Formats: sequence, structure tokens, C-alpha cells
Amino acid sequence: MALDRLIEKIVQMQNPTVAGLDPKLDYVPEFIKRECFEKYGRNLEGAANSLLMFNKALIDELYDIVPAVKPQAAYYEMYGWQGVKALCETIKYAKDKGMYVITDAKRNDIGTTMQAYATAHLGATDVDGEEIEAFSADALTVNGYLGSDGINPLLKVCGERDKGIFVLVKTSNPSSGELQDKKIDGKTVYENMGEMCESWGEAVKGKYGYSGVGAVVGATYPEMLRELRSKLEHTFFLVPGYGAQGGGADDVKFAFDKNGIGAVINSSRGIMCAWTKKDGAVEKDFAKEAREEAVRMRDDIRNAVGEMKL
Repeated sequence: MALDRLIEKIVQMQNPTVAGLDPKLDYVPEFIKRECFEKYGRNLEGAANSLLMFNKALIDELYDIVPAVKPQAAYYEMYGWQGVKALCETIKYAKDKGMYVITDAKRNDIGTTMQAYATAHLGATDVDGEEIEAFSADALTVNGYLGSDGINPLLKVCGERDKGIFVLVKTSNPSSGELQDKKIDGKTVYENMGEMCESWGEAVKGKYGYSGVGAVVGATYPEMLRELRSKLEHTFFLVPGYGAQGGGADDVKFAFDKNGIGAVINSSRGIMCAWTKKDGAVEKDFAKEAREEAVRMRDDIRNAVGEMKL
């Protein structure tokens, strides 16, 4: 399963992190925007190419130390089809550099519509007998609250094409408890969803004890992270909330098993915007500052978790 490939990269690099590529135009250094606006115009095309240029520079500095990137689709869709093209090219560029790519799109539907999402993001589209990958990510975040009807089409594609999914279980946002902490027959909604991930994962078992069905569990709720790690033996975690949202290494360490695997920790603004937070940093060094922050994050988590081994 595709999450096996992520686990192998994490162990190889001794780095259980993923860099979120959520590039608002405001995050892009002025010299990049000027160059793209002069070439393409002060329009959606100019904006989208600014994002792509920004992303490529970040990937060039990160690919040898960070195993994965996680582009959030909304930050590209807001720039129209030009932004979606930038998303496609970002995914391709990261994969060409050997990085694992998780598209953060949180798709949620049923039947043929979910089959279409699965085909778009993880599969291949039939074009008059030719199979062509549209986005070609390695994994996709999904919302499981429509139940198995919204997950089964993904499992088929995951099994056939060595892909993975991450299902929203206990998210990092402050209001997540309004629904996710409610109880059904004595168990919280998030615990029920986690158990469903374990069940769905039976169809896409991996070789390191974790299935191709992962769970999104936020670093901002460390006690719940610890609880779910103890209960979801075969479910790999994608953990947002580190850094800008307040989570630290002492929070995320609960996501890992005794071998130091079981989770990948996301930082988006903390890495992308590192240059804006360092005194004396200049905008042309934005990618180098991102690398420094990625190294600091890696070492911070490694010190808390220890060696990662298969």
C-alpha cells in the first residue's frame, strides 16, 4: 500500500514530517510576484505562476530532508483553472524529486461522484481508451461522514494503484468538539470514526502493520491523540496543528508507536513563512529559511520520539 512507501521514506530520512504547501499570494516574496506579473500580467495566471515558482523553490530546498509535501487544494482553486494547473505542476515537480505527495482536498461524496474524485486525485482517467493520470497524488485527505458509500470507491483505487487516504477523525480546529466529541452509545464520534478507519483498512493492508487508510488527528488535542494511538493499532496518522496552530513535539509524540513510526506531522506556515519570522532575513533567502525550519522541526520531533525503525 502507498502508506508503506511513506513509512519507508520516513525511516530512510529519519524524519516523520510533511511540509504543507498552502501558498497564499501574500506568502510569496515580492520579487517572485514582480517577475510573474511582468511575464503573465497582474491576473490569475500571474498569481498562479507565482505560487508555482514559490513552491518549486521550496521543494528544491526540502526534497532531500523532508519525505513528503501536502498541497491544500483550496489555495490553488481560489486562482481558478490557472491555480489548479499550478497544483498539478506542483504535484508533478515534487514527485519528480522523489517526494511523497498528499493532496489535502477533504473530498466527500458517494457513488459515481466519489468514484470520479478517486479517479481524479488517485487514479487514471480513461480518455478514448488511453489511461491518463489527472493529478497523480500518492494520497488524498477525505471526509468520512457519509459512511462507507463515500470510502469504498477510494479503497478500490487504493488497492489497484498503490495509493492511500487519510480520513478526518479528530481535527485540530477549536470547534471540532462540537460534533466530534459527541457520544454515540458511550463512544465519541471521533472514536467511532477511528474504528471505521480500522475496519476500512482491512481491504488495503500494508506490510508494516499500518493499512492504506490513515486518519487525520490533530496535535492540538494530545490526550485524544494518545487515546486514538492506543486504540487504532493499524491506522497511520496525519497530524496537523504543529507549529503555527500551537502543537509541539511533546504533543505529537503520542502519535507514534514503540518503533517511532505511525504518524507524519504537518507544518505549513511554519515552514513556508519561516523567512518572515527571522530577524534580519531577506526575502530572497525564503527557501533556505524554510529548510532551516524543516531541519529544526525534524530534530525537535526526533528528540521527542527517538529512532524510527521498521
